[in-house]
Amino acid sequence: MFDPTIFDNLKVAIENQVYDLDNIAGQILITHRIDRLEMAVMARVFAIQFTLVNGAGITAEIRLEASLKDLAGELLDQGGNPGCTLRLRFFMPVHDTAVTCKAVEEKLTAIWQPELPPTQTLSFAYGEQPVSYHNEIELHFNRKINEEQMEDLPELIDHVMQSLEALDELGS
Repeated sequence: MFDPTIFDNLKVAIENQVYDLDNIAGQILITHRIDRLEMAVMARVFAIQFTLVNGAGITAEIRLEASLKDLAGELLDQGGNPGCTLRLRFFMPVHDTAVTCKAVEEKLTAIWQPELPPTQTLSFAYGEQPVSYHNEIELHFNRKINEEQMEDLPELIDHVMQSLEALDELGS
C-alpha cells in the first residue's frame, strides 16, 4: 500500500485550498501548475501559480520542494527532521524601480513581518523600449515545513492573497 510522504500530503492540502479559491470562491484564476520529479537530483517540486480574477496580472506562486535527503530520511525513517522547503514568489512588471520596489518591500514586510524580508530580482528584455522590468519577488522560509504545519496552511494562503492584492494595487 502506498504511504504518502510529507511532500504528497502538503501538496494535496495546498492544491485543494488554492483550487477552492478558483473553482468555488471565484477569486483567482490558476494559470500554471508544476508537479515534477527531478530525475537528475531525485527531488520533488510542486508549484501552483495564480492571479486575481479582476487583477492587474500580478502572478503568485506557491512552491513546495523536497530534496532526496528529505525524501530518503522520511522513507527510510532515518530520524532527523524531514520536511519540505516552501517558497512564495510573485511576478509583476515594474516601470519605476526605485519607487515600486521600495513600495513592494514595505507592503510585503507589513504582511509577513520583518523576519521574512522579500528578495526582489529585476530583469528586462534587451532592446525593449520603453524599458519595463520583470520583478520576481521571493519569500523564502528559513525552516522546513511538515504535516505539523498543516493547520497553518489556510492562514498562509490568506497571507498570499493579501500580498497579491497589495501588489495588484501597485500594478494598477
